Amino acid sequence: MSVELGSHHKIAVPARKPRAADAPEAPPPSAVEEDSLRSLVTTIPPITDPSIKEVDFMQVQPPYSYARVIFNEKNKEFLYEVIEPQLSKREKELLADIKETLNRILGAEGGLIKMADKKTYLRGSVESYIKSRSLNVSSITMERLVYYILRDFVGYGPVDVLVNDLGVEDISCDGVGVPIYIFHQKYESLRTSIVVDDEDTLNGFIVMLGQRCSKQVSVSSPILDGTTPEGHRVQATYAREVTTRGGTFTLRRFKEKPWTPVELIKAGTANDEMVAYLWLAAENGESLIICGGPAAGKTSTLNAIALFIPPTAKIVSLEDTREVNLPHENWIPGATRSGTGDRGPDGKAAGEVDMFDLVRAALRQRPNYIIVGEVRGKETYTMFQAMATGHTTYSTMHADSVKSMVNRLENPPINTPRILLSALRIVIIQAQVRAGDQSVRRIKQILEIVGFEPETNELITNTVYEWEPAGDKFAYKGHSFMMDSIMELKNLTHEGMESEFARRVAVVKYLRENNIVDHRQIWQIITGYYRDPAGVMERIGYRPPTQEVGA
Repeated sequence: MSVELGSHHKIAVPARKPRAADAPEAPPPSAVEEDSLRSLVTTIPPITDPSIKEVDFMQVQPPYSYARVIFNEKNKEFLYEVIEPQLSKREKELLADIKETLNRILGAEGGLIKMADKKTYLRGSVESYIKSRSLNVSSITMERLVYYILRDFVGYGPVDVLVNDLGVEDISCDGVGVPIYIFHQKYESLRTSIVVDDEDTLNGFIVMLGQRCSKQVSVSSPILDGTTPEGHRVQATYAREVTTRGGTFTLRRFKEKPWTPVELIKAGTANDEMVAYLWLAAENGESLIICGGPAAGKTSTLNAIALFIPPTAKIVSLEDTREVNLPHENWIPGATRSGTGDRGPDGKAAGEVDMFDLVRAALRQRPNYIIVGEVRGKETYTMFQAMATGHTTYSTMHADSVKSMVNRLENPPINTPRILLSALRIVIIQAQVRAGDQSVRRIKQILEIVGFEPETNELITNTVYEWEPAGDKFAYKGHSFMMDSIMELKNLTHEGMESEFARRVAVVKYLRENNIVDHRQIWQIITGYYRDPAGVMERIGYRPPTQEVGA
């Protein structure tokens, strides 16, 4: 693999130096020497072509790696450019020798790379190699060598910068000689300066991804589906066995800090009132499904809503790959696993645990809430039976409307009777849409399933909130049957229900206006409200409003 900086760039003293920052495991002799050293580890190639403009500059892991988005006026194209320490010919040769030596040592010593402090071990190994051979190596060269050793042995090699850029959602390699593409939160689909130029190197990288996922990928088993220890979702194909342009991989970054309700509002996906409505739904055990197309943000919304689940409730989450991340203590996260060998009469390999197995096991764990990452098979029937017996269930599904959802649910391979679907209470329709010249994620509708009409065999639905494309705003449609149900359950008057909803809206507005986006900070306030609502309202300076519910 190689990183192309482009013919218009030359390695030179940067026109602007990046901000210095502390790097992990760097023991500088003094602060002055540290700043001086790190300003020279990586130089930023200047842009000399007048038709190319810098749009954005990101400090990914300063002072080692950076990235910038540039725009070419000639071909009207954006490019995501990766900037790492530039190595001289001698440094490249030295790096290759150190890698070869480390590969022999790590292989012989039985996987020392898995030791607790891998970075410290590898840094020490580089320093020992240099010292044992009495090589004349400057401090700057040492830092560059250590960076690449850490990047390739404990990081993600040439795509490590992409993995560490929090703005990158997906990384996609389509074959040999094809630039790697990313999906960026701000710029959407972008070509990068990283090009896979060697087939053996690419195949080796895919094997490494398989090892990270504790799975094997080879000629006999060329398709890889797995999750890395960091939670990144990986799909890859090996060599040219099933993809004609060579090996491929798609890596979806795991978000360590889950998407929160405040971020939903700040991104324009929902508004304050919709989030408060979903808070009430979560607290009162209303089952829901989030429907939408690929990259609509379904799982992010699911995680944000799950933050409102009461702190003492028992939660079991079931996923193919870990994406749900909750602060609750009473939470059992489950994931499927693949088997080995040939498939038996039941269609499963030895040791395989599929979603159906997980759903059945979850029902024996007496959960209050079951979260299923995505429904698409026979486990859905069991999930709806769980709903009908009082288990609150959250899930996502690929569908763009209630009609499309019902068609998928009642036809093969799911085959769930339509009358059983009435156990579902709320359906959220979410989509990736255009707002001006930007692609954004919006909750298009929040609907309630009110009942089932036996004569027409149709589900009766009520739209509570709807997105209006004209003004890019959300409209409350005038009535909520869920609110009626809560009023009856808690013996509230209409005014009492309005007041309770207004208090929830006030808490959500407080979180948004104070830019509280960390899920643990939000969690503290939400749990505080469950335990002492009056105390939380006093803390946020709440004054009773005059608007009606949903206004």
